[in-house]
Amino acid sequence: MPAQGADQIAFDFLPDSPVVVQQHAGQITSDAGLLPVRQFDQGWRFTERLAACLTDALPGRVQSLLSMVRQRVFGIIAGYEDCNDHDQLRDEPVFKMIADRAPDGDPLASQPTLSRFENGVTDADFRRLVDFTIATGVERLAEVNQGGLPAAVTLDLDAADDTAHGHQQLTFFHAFYGQYQYYPLIISEMTTRHVLLAQLRHGTAHASLGADDDLMRVVNALRAKRPDVAVHVRADAGFGLPLMYDVCEGNGLTYTLGFSSNPRLKRLTEGLMARAVEQFKQTGVKARLFECFQYQCKDWPCARTVVAKAECHAGGTNLRFVVTNLPDVATAEDGRRVYDDYIQRGESEHRMDELKNGLSAGRLSCHRFKANFFRLILHTAAYNLTNALRDHPDLPPIIRRGQPQTLRTHLIKVAATIVTTTRRVVVQLAGQWPWWPTYRAVAARAMTFAPAAAPAAAACPVPY
Repeated sequence: MPAQGADQIAFDFLPDSPVVVQQHAGQITSDAGLLPVRQFDQGWRFTERLAACLTDALPGRVQSLLSMVRQRVFGIIAGYEDCNDHDQLRDEPVFKMIADRAPDGDPLASQPTLSRFENGVTDADFRRLVDFTIATGVERLAEVNQGGLPAAVTLDLDAADDTAHGHQQLTFFHAFYGQYQYYPLIISEMTTRHVLLAQLRHGTAHASLGADDDLMRVVNALRAKRPDVAVHVRADAGFGLPLMYDVCEGNGLTYTLGFSSNPRLKRLTEGLMARAVEQFKQTGVKARLFECFQYQCKDWPCARTVVAKAECHAGGTNLRFVVTNLPDVATAEDGRRVYDDYIQRGESEHRMDELKNGLSAGRLSCHRFKANFFRLILHTAAYNLTNALRDHPDLPPIIRRGQPQTLRTHLIKVAATIVTTTRRVVVQLAGQWPWWPTYRAVAARAMTFAPAAAPAAAACPVPY
């Protein structure tokens, strides 16, 4: 039987000698893959500018705001999503280096210190943090478009359920999801996959609550960079309300929004669905037919274009509608084109999956609503930082397209011995580690990254 002592574990499966496992008191890490991420962060000045958005209520404290921001953001990237994890990471050498300390330097912030930090964010801080998240998204768009914004940008809006962990402020029971929750709003851009805005809302908020103001906050930031940019908005039926039509039409935005079915729409499309059913009966192949028509609800000031999709397959029938103000949408083929573009907004749901499951953004377990809002911003920052790092054609596809868990497996979670001399810090990885080529490729991306002009850390204004 294997023997276990206080300081070591002995396994007996080898025939001639026991295998003894014990902890090592030296400078050893299991997260050496965070170093290329930190190098990329240095070039982009990402966490530096994020920390500059915060007000230091206790200047001169032992743990700086920047140090604690980096602890939390890089901890989330590495899978340490909770403040409690940092009690065990205070003396972790890589985390010390991330926070600009020597591997054998002073300990990092403890869980109580980080909790006070998360609870100390002010309303003005939140305004700056939201603007920072948008601004870095605009920078990403400019980076992938040779320094300037493209002529057209598509924004995807979505709401995500976030299950409560206890008795957090403003978590209420949502009957549709059958749980106590928060209901954040997410705005993302599909070409960069950057989350431009993550807004925490109470648990029974309507999907569209505050979406008009948040949308225009993003649009105004885009237009400040390029006034003539054409912005297209996509969202599901939870956002298909007069409020959203009005804000889009009043500000020169095009939109394609899901539209809930009703008896009148079903009557108008009976013929379309009948043709789809008949086509499937004749061919045995899924039938997918489209129709465009002008439609006006009682509270609409004018008629708007509605695209109907009637689908019939072995599993039954499916009738869906979208409303749009895109020009030249009149024929069935136009309807197919508009609807096929609309369903690409499903790509934005991957942002929610990566945030919630890959980076544990659902870990909003503080009691105070503001502290949980700040946590959501930190998780979003962790996502945006790693997403920007891996968005490069020279990187392996598994890094470019993989989930955050894949990034950890192939990059972050690698053991290393750290040797500090008077001249340098040497990080020694295992010679047999299979992902060394990937590590080198990511490190090259981080070291050669040179954004056109990252603003100074102090340039994070409060616009309100």
